Amino acid sequence: MPEIIETTVYRLDELDNAAKDRARAWYRQADFDHDWFEFVYDDFERVCAIIGVELKTSPVRLYGGGTRQKPCIWFSGFWSQGDGACFEGRYGHATGAPGTIRGHAPKDDELHRIADVLQAIQKRNFYQLHATVAHRDRYHHEYSMAISVERDSPTWQDMTADAEETIIEALRDLARWLYRELDREYDYLTSDEAVDEAITDNAYTFTDTGRRFG
Repeated sequence: MPEIIETTVYRLDELDNAAKDRARAWYRQADFDHDWFEFVYDDFERVCAIIGVELKTSPVRLYGGGTRQKPCIWFSGFWSQGDGACFEGRYGHATGAPGTIRGHAPKDDELHRIADVLQAIQKRNFYQLHATVAHRDRYHHEYSMAISVERDSPTWQDMTADAEETIIEALRDLARWLYRELDREYDYLTSDEAVDEAITDNAYTFTDTGRRFG
């Protein structure tokens, strides 16, 4: 025989501190947006385009059928020593990159530095340097990128002695920058403030102990 059981439910702001912590833990584990990093990826794509990195893409199947091209960017984090971010693509000189990146991210000194380093080494090599970046490991961090640097000189002139190391380190610094941005975004989105806002906006309800209802 069916029975009707009544349960009193509460909004987040109606719970005590211990129950709020349990409600937040539920959200972080069960309802956190799995595509939270897409905004950071979008910005990274723009940064790459400015600096001169053309990201490699791969087809991804869509739920409704068909495919879309997804940039080859990966990361793991944020708790182990081997965590990091990496990408695949091709780098070449981008005219005006130092000025353009300052317009895009006026307060980001690290991006300014990377763009300046690449501009300076390109200038010493008559803007003829190119690099190919490939992922060569099961891990995802800056040292899992195999980076090959060449100079496209019509007179077969070799690159300067410091060119290869400079390009490689700058592109790895770009991967490090991406990882730091992902880490910051994750920390913000999983902070109590952001979680409380998400729970409130979605009108989730809980029992008095903070267990998700429904």
